[in-house]
Amino acid sequence: MKNLKALILLIICSVLITGCFDDGDDVPITAGEINDFVWKGMNAFYLYKDNTPDLANNRFSTDQDYNAYLNNFSKPEDLFESLIYQRQTVDRFSWIVDDYIALEQLFSGVSTSNGMEFKTFRFSSTDNNIYGFVTHVLPNTDAARQGVKRGDLFYGIDGTQLTMDNRRTLLNQTSYTINLGNYDENGTPDDTSDDSITPGTKSIALTKTEYTENPVFISNVLDVSGTKVAYLMYNGFTGTEQFNADLNSAFGTFKNASATELVLDLRYNPGGSVNTAIMLGSLITGQFFGDVFSTEQWNTELQQAFDNDDPELLINRFVNRNGDTDLNSLNLNTVYILTTRSSASASELIINSLIPYINVVQIGSATSGKYQASTTLYDSPNFSRNGANPAHTYAMQPLIFKSLNVDGVTDYFDGLSPNSTNVIFEDISNLGVLGDVNEPLLATALARINGVVKLSAHKKGKSVNIVEDSKDLIPFSKSMYTDKKPLIGL
Repeated sequence: MKNLKALILLIICSVLITGCFDDGDDVPITAGEINDFVWKGMNAFYLYKDNTPDLANNRFSTDQDYNAYLNNFSKPEDLFESLIYQRQTVDRFSWIVDDYIALEQLFSGVSTSNGMEFKTFRFSSTDNNIYGFVTHVLPNTDAARQGVKRGDLFYGIDGTQLTMDNRRTLLNQTSYTINLGNYDENGTPDDTSDDSITPGTKSIALTKTEYTENPVFISNVLDVSGTKVAYLMYNGFTGTEQFNADLNSAFGTFKNASATELVLDLRYNPGGSVNTAIMLGSLITGQFFGDVFSTEQWNTELQQAFDNDDPELLINRFVNRNGDTDLNSLNLNTVYILTTRSSASASELIINSLIPYINVVQIGSATSGKYQASTTLYDSPNFSRNGANPAHTYAMQPLIFKSLNVDGVTDYFDGLSPNSTNVIFEDISNLGVLGDVNEPLLATALARINGVVKLSAHKKGKSVNIVEDSKDLIPFSKSMYTDKKPLIGL
């Protein structure tokens, strides 16, 4: 490990430029100095460095060449974006921020929210007008106080029709009013081509405030024909000590109730901490302590450094404790996982990593397709938070490795899909009540537990084109990030 750290420091500092930098004085920092941080961090850690010629170690022959290159970019964001490998098809998830304080708050579950979680949709891929429906409402928020409920439809904000062009401007406001509407099938319940949303008479004013979301949204035990079925709607791998303890406590309740089945609802879970994903996988099982949960593949340079010095650092293993506390593992051989396209990163890591070990019954629709992890790089000599340059608050969240399960499966760009008998889309005309045994996705899982093969009534629904969900409006909310930073000597 000592040799590995030395090698990484050599990688960081051996470029033919000014060497490791120190900007800890009171002189106003320039864009070029931040650009220096951006290039060095990406050169050292970026997953797709091998595919990015401008990140090659021999890209610049002199300091002058390097400085001239940096000066071509007036903003750090422009330089960062120029280094991204195939933004639309491969790297959709690397980001740079000018305020790492807000980024850190987001990773700890703190953001501004009015409590209304939603998805937007349109009736065809050519429609410019879009509409929203409420998926769930966070407790103790303005939306909860104002009576917003799951299934509410809205067509406008502040009296303006939502469109593909204005949606983010309107929905990113701190305060706005949603204009509610009604779904009109125009007498053709099985055909959406002539469906529409007609304006209603009700509007609701909402205001966002700082909010800390507990990812354990619903946790209970259902008695289904004598079978104890644990149901957990888990909405984010936040990774804080408190929320990890809450997750372990929920499984303690399941265990004390003698639950023998688990329905894990990840349909709105955008992902988050790799460590929390390992913990959740270990809570579901328990019989695989010490076995490989997932492995990591870094860029060629760092991968070789790991392989030569300590290959174990590339392996994430099942655990049996959360800090000093034993896990309340259920030792299950089957788990039922509910997903939609909003299920991303660490949610997908759970599915992919458990498949080689137990029977994973995925129900719903295909997931997002994010198999890469990132970490936060700060402008410090070793890119850690400690010693970050006080002259600015820029930080980067580049992809640094991709995850593989024990069988080597990765690169599920199109997401992870249920088998054909378990494909079911949320129907905006029949969303049901989350956690209720009659809610379509949960009902399908319970039917599978009871051995029912067909649930055709739940397959029918409105085929609309989902545009995005409310988490897409929050930068980095669908990131999978690692808390393990062996490379930078933390």
